[in-house]
Amino acid sequence: MAVLGLGEAGRIYASDLAAREVAVTASDPAAGSAPSGVTLAPGIIEAVRDAEVVLSLVGGDAAASVLDEALTGIGSSAIYADMNTASPMKKQQLAERAAGRGVAFVDVAILAPVPRARIETPLALSGTGASRLHELLGDLGVPVVEVGTDAGAAAGLKLLRSVFMKGLAALIFESTTAARAIGADEWIADQIASELGPSGHDVVQRLLEGTPVHAVRREAEMRDALAFLESLGAAHPMTDGTIAWLHAIAEGRDPNGTSPVG
Repeated sequence: MAVLGLGEAGRIYASDLAAREVAVTASDPAAGSAPSGVTLAPGIIEAVRDAEVVLSLVGGDAAASVLDEALTGIGSSAIYADMNTASPMKKQQLAERAAGRGVAFVDVAILAPVPRARIETPLALSGTGASRLHELLGDLGVPVVEVGTDAGAAAGLKLLRSVFMKGLAALIFESTTAARAIGADEWIADQIASELGPSGHDVVQRLLEGTPVHAVRREAEMRDALAFLESLGAAHPMTDGTIAWLHAIAEGRDPNGTSPVG
């Protein structure tokens, strides 16, 4: 397998695949080294040349240019799996580029933060190569589900999931920020956690700590979700509010003023 992009998620996938005795070649111009057991190629073309599966984890902004370069070196029997967060339309556009070169494409939606469960993070797959990738990853113990033969189906489901998950984070911030004014933020956090089941405290803490770190990226994801909801003719007042909160959090303030968040 080839892993394109050695950021947080890419490094984890490359490392864990190698630990499961998969021959892994990686490419990332910003990476000075690769995880143990992973071969660092000098470029994308060299990384994909002999790969049976190519996993793209380069971020949505770079997904198209990386695909175009990979298509000049990838074998016609290989599977190209785009694991970047993007709108269904963008995934469809990528699939059309791959189809033009006769390469099977898979739209992969990562359904939870990768650092938590690493390679055992649940994935949703759609596209022409979904069935083959399902079999290959399933044999490696990766929890995968096929959700359609058309690229974009997995991306759409992920965005709908994000409406809830990012919306939950926004509600937690709104509740705790308001409660802080009367010294009750910890009490409110405990109340929320008690409603979320046995792991509720971990969920609340993870959202409070992780949202500020990833607020810019999550705001962009929610703007894709908003566009998707609009394309469905669905109402989106909660999503509007979530975007406002994420934008404010990224700037270190609450949505109605300049007081610090967190």
